[in-house]
Amino acid sequence: MKKELRILCPNGHLGFAPTKEESFHIGAKTKPDYYCSDSGSDDIGASALGSDRSVSMYKWQKHDLELMLLAARKQGVPMIIGSAGDTGANSRVDMYVQIIKDLAKEHHLPPFKIGYFYSEVDKKYLTDKLQNEVVIEGLDGRSKLTREDIEKTDRIVGVAGIHPFIKALDMGADVVIGGRSSDVAIFAAPAILEGFPEEQAYYAGKVLECASFCAEPYGAKETVIATVSADDVKVTAMHPDQRCTIASVAGHAMYERSNPYYEYFAGGMLDMTNCHYEQFDSKTTRITGQKYVPIDGNIKVKLEGASKVGEKYIGIAGVRDPYTIQNIDIVLEFARKQTAKEFDGEKYHLNFRTFGKDGVMGPLEPVKEIKSHELGIVVEGVADSKELAEALTLFATRQIFYARLPEVKGTAGTAAYLIDDVIYAGSTYSWSINHVVPVKDPLELFNVRIEEVGRIV
Repeated sequence: MKKELRILCPNGHLGFAPTKEESFHIGAKTKPDYYCSDSGSDDIGASALGSDRSVSMYKWQKHDLELMLLAARKQGVPMIIGSAGDTGANSRVDMYVQIIKDLAKEHHLPPFKIGYFYSEVDKKYLTDKLQNEVVIEGLDGRSKLTREDIEKTDRIVGVAGIHPFIKALDMGADVVIGGRSSDVAIFAAPAILEGFPEEQAYYAGKVLECASFCAEPYGAKETVIATVSADDVKVTAMHPDQRCTIASVAGHAMYERSNPYYEYFAGGMLDMTNCHYEQFDSKTTRITGQKYVPIDGNIKVKLEGASKVGEKYIGIAGVRDPYTIQNIDIVLEFARKQTAKEFDGEKYHLNFRTFGKDGVMGPLEPVKEIKSHELGIVVEGVADSKELAEALTLFATRQIFYARLPEVKGTAGTAAYLIDDVIYAGSTYSWSINHVVPVKDPLELFNVRIEEVGRIV
């Protein structure tokens, strides 16, 4: 067992925007033990998973993979990617595996092994669970999973923990491409494999998952390195002008949860109640006191599923007339009611999103003074067909211009200006599955494969 393990993270969401190269190369020169990055999130919404696409540009994803691959292969250490291609769907894993193969050929790399696993879950697997009276519990207030939930869902992924990454590394993989994965597991897996305590491994994963978001001043897409030992975790910013401080590291570790002191994983919980933070040097914070507490013997895998809602169009309107601005809630309620009359009997969804307005008020609340001199209103119309969605959005957007306010004396054109067309925004989806399924084996949903790639020299 090594005394320390150093893990480099260059980007909090690989490919979402390109990794900054200067701090990456500074980090690479220190020769870390692993290059790891998360490449996906459910923060991007359900539509990418449902429509089986990426939300990140292919060029940016290839750029980031190339940086990591060349550095890792030059140094001869592993590279790990989780949630490939934003969603971790099977097609995204295949795309990343192909990019790695193409880069190996392009750069004439010596042979190396690539391990990968898929995360998509077959509907029959879940219906069989229900048939056998297995309870699949909902998260965030959702009810238990039903057959109807499964049937209406277009695509489902399981969120992998550390186990498929460890298996791929055990099989000799030099590069690991994961399907949908826990952000933390991507970094915790190599540390646990190397024999470091779970509390240090999982904490390192938590602090590394968003890369330089744990540093100050704020700057995204910059490289950070976590150093894991048996007793502590130290995290260091690589950008010359960034520092990992007590405030920046603690603040990042405790965000994104209802209880800021606990992070849950399959079968256990990271307890940060007694974490101690100290400034180790000008760019590094040292963390001690975290504990990993097993909850029970039951292993559960989180499921994410996306269901198509319909086709979406977007309209845009701007308002500069002071009187209309002060009465914008009345204007939008007028547009909503007129649309309901015009499309009576049709199934649709309609949203008005107002930008530039002080505070958040419903359409029927009393209007307070709005200080903005201009409002931007985005109208979202969703229906089963593109034709209906387009007509719905056009009509609703134009009703903002036609709104009837009592103090307007027949003057036209003072209320609003419009982009006199609407924009097709593609198919839109919602989260239909956000549940946890009990499994007997943590690898039950994740079949790890391995191949050799690269030029024979």
